[in-house]
Order: sequence, then structure tokens, then C-alpha cells
Amino acid sequence: MTDQVPEVLFVCVHNAGRSQMAAALLAHHAGDRVVVRSAGTAPADDINPAVVEAMAEIGIDLRAAGARPKRLEDAVVEASDVVITMGCGDECPFYPGTRYLDWQLDDPAGQGLDAVRPIRDEIDRRVRDLIGEIVLTSR
Repeated sequence: MTDQVPEVLFVCVHNAGRSQMAAALLAHHAGDRVVVRSAGTAPADDINPAVVEAMAEIGIDLRAAGARPKRLEDAVVEASDVVITMGCGDECPFYPGTRYLDWQLDDPAGQGLDAVRPIRDEIDRRVRDLIGEIVLTSR
């Protein structure tokens, strides 16, 4: 058994929607049991407003948390135990020993709130499953 806190990185192209929701949901549900990051291969200028609104509906304020799109850097990938990609394809660097998952999810870009809610809810379901996997296997 180890006391190491697992590190998870969520990656999508613009880091303005799916990866932001996933990172916020994992941080919300797992607290200090997991180190959470998100980044994008071509980050947008700001987070998708419909994503901000959808998350606020469930009590997570992305703006207050300081969430903003960030560029993917090799060092962050290398430091992660689990990297979850959401549409960045081959642009995501690969490091041996790191666990990679690819979550195929609809892109909330250009979508309204009604379309973003089911994406948020599916990410929430996957994040809750992930917590059981990574927290139990790291202890």
C-alpha cells in the first residue's frame, strides 16, 4: 500500500468545456484524495459560457475556482498517473508508465445549455467511477 495521492490530467483541444467540467467534478467529488489538472492542445481564450452555467447549476462555480484554459505541457503529462483525453487525438504526448484513457464525449462547443447538461452528467458519472478505480488502487 502507498500513501501517494494519484494525479489526474484531463485533456481536450480547447480546454474550455469537457476537460474543465471533468477536472472540476473530480476535484469536487474526490477533494484532496486526488491531484487534478486540465489542459488543452490549442487552448481557447475563455471557458465556454454554457459550461460555466451548467456547472453553476450543480453548485460548482468555475470562475470562482479560477478555472481557465491552459496549454498542455509535457511536464504536466509526465507527472500524471492517469491522463484522460477527450478529443485531442494524436497531439497528446505519451509517456510509458502513465495510464491513458480516452473518453469519447460530445463537444459542448457552440452548444446551448440544454445540450451541455447531458454531457456534464455523463462526465459526472465517469468521474465517480474513476474515483473508485484510482483512489482504491493508490492506497
